[in-house]
Order: sequence, then C-alpha cells, then structure tokens
Amino acid sequence: MAPGPFLIFDKSALQSFSLDETNWLDNFYYTIITPIFFAETLADLEKEVSRGRSPEDVVGSLAHKTPDMSASPSVHHRTILGSALMGHEVPIRPTLLRSGGRLVKLGDGNSGVFYDPAPEEEALNRWYNHEFLDLERQAAKNWRRDLSGIDHTATYQYFQNWFLVGKPKTDLEVKNIADSFIDGWPQDAVLKFALGYLGISQAFHPQIIQRWNDAGSPPIKDFCPYFRYYLGVALFFDLGIASDRISRERPKGKADNKVDLAYLYYLPFCHVFTSMDKLHKRVVPLFLGSDQSFIDGAEMKADLAKLDAHYSAMPEEVRNSSFFRFASYPPDDTSFLTTRLWDRHSSHWRANKAKAESEPKDKDEEARIVAEINRVAKMAENAPFVSSENTPSQDETQFVQLRRMVSRRKGKWIRYSDDVL
Repeated sequence: MAPGPFLIFDKSALQSFSLDETNWLDNFYYTIITPIFFAETLADLEKEVSRGRSPEDVVGSLAHKTPDMSASPSVHHRTILGSALMGHEVPIRPTLLRSGGRLVKLGDGNSGVFYDPAPEEEALNRWYNHEFLDLERQAAKNWRRDLSGIDHTATYQYFQNWFLVGKPKTDLEVKNIADSFIDGWPQDAVLKFALGYLGISQAFHPQIIQRWNDAGSPPIKDFCPYFRYYLGVALFFDLGIASDRISRERPKGKADNKVDLAYLYYLPFCHVFTSMDKLHKRVVPLFLGSDQSFIDGAEMKADLAKLDAHYSAMPEEVRNSSFFRFASYPPDDTSFLTTRLWDRHSSHWRANKAKAESEPKDKDEEARIVAEINRVAKMAENAPFVSSENTPSQDETQFVQLRRMVSRRKGKWIRYSDDVL
C-alpha cells in the first residue's frame, strides 16, 4: 500500500465500523494506535455486555477490527512528555513514535531502525483468539475500577479562582483562558507551575529549569513545543470541568471524560482524527493545526462502506488478488472522502500513481527489494536495541522497517494472495 495520511481513531469509531469496512481504513491510512485505545479495549473484559455475548467476544471483535497492515502502536503520552522535557526532539507533526527498535547499520553506510511486533500487537492477536493473560485480566479490573472512581471535586473547586470575570460560556473561551495563562504569564512561573501540575517528578525539576535557563529563558512554546501543547490540553480539560462545560459525571456506560480527552495528547502526530464521541466532536477542532482534519466517525463509516461497495463491484479475479495490486491508491473520484483526504494530506499521490501506472512492472526489481527487506531483517536479529529517547529521527535514517503479524483474511476480503510475503 502507498503511504496515506496518518490517522488516529478512538474506540467509539472502531466499534462503529464493520469488519469489512476496517479493511479500507487499514489499507488507505497509516493508523497510530494509542495506548488509550488498548486500555479501553482491555477494560471491556470487566464490562457488562448484552445477553448472548461475553466480554471476551467484545474484546475479541475489537481486536480483529484493529488495523494490522498499515498501523503502529504509539509510545505512551507520558513517555513522550518526559522525553521532550529531557531535551529529546519530539516533532509536532504527523510521525511514527514507537519504542523498542533495533538500529541496523548496512555496509554501504546507510542505517535505519527495525521493529519487531510490539507487545501490544502480540496482545491483540491473542485477544482475537480469546486468550488473556492473568496479568491482563487484573489490569482490566484495575482500569475499570479507576475509570469509575475519578473524582473531579478538587479540580472543580481549585479552578473556580481562574474565572475573574465569570465562567466561560463556550469551549473556545475555555481554551483562550488556558492559552492566555500559558503564553501570557511570566514564563518562569508557568514552567514551575506546570511541572507540579502535570505531576513531573520533583527530582527532574532542577534539571529542566536549568535547561530552560541555559536556553535563554525562551517562551515555553519555543523551549518545548510538546510540553506546551500537553499543558494546553490538560488545562483546557480542568478549566472545562470547573466551568461546567465538561461534565464531572462519568457518562453512563462510558469511560470518564478525562479518558476521552487523553486521545488529544496524540493529536499532533496525525493528519486525521476520527471519532463518534460527542466531546471529541466539540473540542478536537479547537486543537487542530491548519494541516489536520477531524472527521466525524459516522462520515468516516459511510465512506468506508462506499469504498467497500466500490471494490466489491470489481471482477472476482481482481478482488482475489492482493490489495496492493488493485487498491494501492484511493479512487480518483473526489466524491470519496478518503480521496479528498489524500488530496489534502498526501498531495503527491496522484503524480506517483500516474508514474506507477505508466511504468511496466519490473519483476527483477521487485525480487531485489524483497531480498533487501529480508537481508535487513536478518541483520536486525543481532542489532542493538535503541531507547525511545535515542531513536534516530526520520531525517537521520535511510529506512524504517517493521515486522508485522497480518491477518490474510478479514471479513469477506483476502487481503494478499499466496504469492505475496
């Protein structure tokens, strides 16, 4: 598959998609799977379900729907924040943030990072087969308990003092109050407040403050952009609670609103965010950059269904070949939402498609590429691991290779033929 826009979905969106529809989500988008999604999914082991289904059925169904071809689990947002505060680069743009890679150096001087399947990916494979570790079942109990036990009373009372001229009446006004504090108050005071407010270990405060001083005491947004963004999301939520714009009560049958807002900590790293959640529909657009899109989950579902119908109408011999042979790129027709998103976020795809269609297939070149992929994978077996803090940036490497566990069939679709892989 050609690289499409980076996309984040929440649990509500994935639940709404049929299994066949998720094939096209996986095929046309590079999905970033957040730790919040994994935790919410696992927590369903402790959730009451309708008669005729077990919690294992619910979790297994979600696991099978989760993209596995063009997807990667993200590093936890607290880990990203810690790395940023320690001075490691955290790009505020669509990108892959993943840990556990091996640094591979080739004989020609090129280097890259090789990733084995992450523990989360292995877990999804087990969950689909209704195989759950005892540790995971206990984690599900703890997560479900924590979700039902969040008390926002102290937050509600503390932030009342921030409303000097009355409570804000819109979400935008809430965000403006948070932004005005972060960017308008003395930056040394904001930095010290934020380190305590966000729960950064006091052992690291002197080091972080010294780094800020050594940098010339710049605005927080210049010193550590992800820290600034993270603080903005956290303050927005608490001010939203205090202003009664965000409910302090846990919605019936759902996680606490604080869990829903946690998806926003990953927003800078995607082109597209899709969700069925009412709170997401309200607030995500406030945090989007000019080059990002929020898509209502219902609109995304309709487009995936339309894609499924489009490709289902193709001849059987075409449908039974690999996706990459007949659906490497979305349809040219801009009536498809996915096509419009590719036009916006992967602007060179039409030229690349035209070039690929005009050039004859070179089987020798394809064989050479496969051989090179296998050679890198073999070299990676003895390559050293790199930490998430020391993983080379995309600008410093010539390749990134991921080994995945991919289901050959999902729903009615055979996603790759026997002569692939």
